[in-house]
Amino acid sequence: MKKGKTAVLAVCLAVSLLAGCQRKIEPVSKSGFLLNTFVTVTLYDKDDPKILNECLDICRSYENVFSKTIEGSEVYKINHRPAQESSVKLSPDMAALLSKGLYYSKISGGDFDITVEPLSSLWDFTAPKPVVPPSDEISAAVKKVGYQNLKLDDDTLTFLSPDTSIDFGAIAKGYIADRMKDYLLEHGVRSAVINLGGNVLCVGKKPDGSPFKIGLQKPYADRNETIETLNIEDMSVVSSGVYERHFVKDGVNYHHILNPRDGYPYENGLVSVTILSKLSVDGDALSTTCFSMGLEQGMELLNSMDDVYGVFITADGSVHYTEGAKDFLVTSP
Repeated sequence: MKKGKTAVLAVCLAVSLLAGCQRKIEPVSKSGFLLNTFVTVTLYDKDDPKILNECLDICRSYENVFSKTIEGSEVYKINHRPAQESSVKLSPDMAALLSKGLYYSKISGGDFDITVEPLSSLWDFTAPKPVVPPSDEISAAVKKVGYQNLKLDDDTLTFLSPDTSIDFGAIAKGYIADRMKDYLLEHGVRSAVINLGGNVLCVGKKPDGSPFKIGLQKPYADRNETIETLNIEDMSVVSSGVYERHFVKDGVNYHHILNPRDGYPYENGLVSVTILSKLSVDGDALSTTCFSMGLEQGMELLNSMDDVYGVFITADGSVHYTEGAKDFLVTSP
């Protein structure tokens, strides 16, 4: 309870004897640089630094499993397996995430591909002076991409080609956010926000019963500038766009959402796709999947799914909503 005048304290103590005087808990947050971004966890109904610390530790532990660049991670070991090794045993988390990745690779017909690593490793969007990779190297990498070269049986992954490697960059954040939420729920947290660098997962609602308000970033604008605000309760909000990791060369905007078929960033008239879903792993995968599929096919896919909603922004600035998505707007048009 905050310190105040003696009279206020006396009244509060007196009321507590009769009807209960509950101390208002102020939100507490902790941030860390993980997954190549700033990760923040905010608790609204508990003031417990231990929970915050352990939640970030969970994020760190999963990064050490799913990162393709951290030597010793499970993904790193899989991608650097001996040439003669065609089958590997997976941890439960790896098998679960890979199964999701294969699912979205299949339903998109390869527009989203979990084996894009040979291509994604060619492009460095965070370099001080990014460059477009040589065309012959891109062509060679394209030939190594193909989710059809993976066969998953329970916890056993079989590679049908020695050139196949995995990149969970378009799906791992969502899976990790879901596991962080599981931890919070197990420790009695019912109101929280997990933010993995733009992948936002709301746990429950605010303590007063109102929804969390999540802003949709305006493409190419400051992160604080939004085009819409959403009312979100116990759901995930994930966006993918051409303005996140990108660079401009000779007047062309090169962004991180790569077309597995030609090796270059997608050019389909979309600048952003935002997915609202119960599970963040689905939102993470679908934001890239739907962007890759384009406006019409992406919206068609979402409209065929239950409890999943999308907001698409095209290059002309138009905003397109799937069925039911407008219901989440703070002020419906």
